Amino acid sequence: MKKSLEKHLTLREVILENIRDAIVSGSLKAGSRVSEPELAERYGISRTPIREAFRQLESEGYLTVIPRRGAVVREFSPKDVEEFYAIKSIMEGYAARRACENMSVKDLDRLQAINDKLAELARIGDIKHFFKIHSDFHELFIKAADNEKLHDLIAGLVTKFQRLRFTSLSLPGRMEISVQEHEKIIEAFRNKDADLAESLVRQNAEYGGQVLMKGTTPANRN
Repeated sequence: MKKSLEKHLTLREVILENIRDAIVSGSLKAGSRVSEPELAERYGISRTPIREAFRQLESEGYLTVIPRRGAVVREFSPKDVEEFYAIKSIMEGYAARRACENMSVKDLDRLQAINDKLAELARIGDIKHFFKIHSDFHELFIKAADNEKLHDLIAGLVTKFQRLRFTSLSLPGRMEISVQEHEKIIEAFRNKDADLAESLVRQNAEYGGQVLMKGTTPANRN
C-alpha cells in the first residue's frame, strides 16, 4: 500500500513539474487545452492523479479547469499582473514594517543564511530550488510580523499567482538582482529601520511586476 502511494505521489509530482515547465517555457501557450486522456495514456495511469494535479495547478494560477471541457492554460492580462503586484507590495511592505520590531538576531542570521543559499542557486541557475527558498525568505519576515490574518491573506494571494512569481524570477538576471535586493532588506532589518524595510520590500515586489510586464531584466540595478 505504501509503495503504491509513493508511486502515485511521484507520478503526480512529475505531471505537475512537466505542465509547469511547459507553461513557463511557452511550449504551452495561454488558452491551450491540456488533455486529461492524453496524459493518462502517456503516463499509463488513471485520471485521478491527473485531476488532482490539475486542481493544484489551478490553485497556483497555471490552469483553469472548465467543467466538461477539461483544463486550459490560464491567461493573465496586464491588469492582473499590475493588481497582483500592487496588493503584494502593500501587504508585504506592511509585514516588513511590523517585522522590524520583532526580528531576533536568530531570525536575521536565518535570513542571511537563506540569502547566501539563494546567491549560490542563482550562480548555478537553479530556478526551481531558488523559487522555493526565495519563498522561505519572505515567509520568515512575514511570520515575524506576528499578524496571523495578514500572513493568511498574503499566503492565499501568492499561492493563486505562483505562476507570475515563478515567471518573473525566471527572467535573465532576475535571480541575481533578487539576491542584491534581499541584502538591502536584511541590512534595514538589522538597523531596525522600519521605513526603509517597508520601502525596500515594496520596491522589490513592484519591480517583480515591472520586469514581468516588460519581459526583460536590466543587467544591473543599483
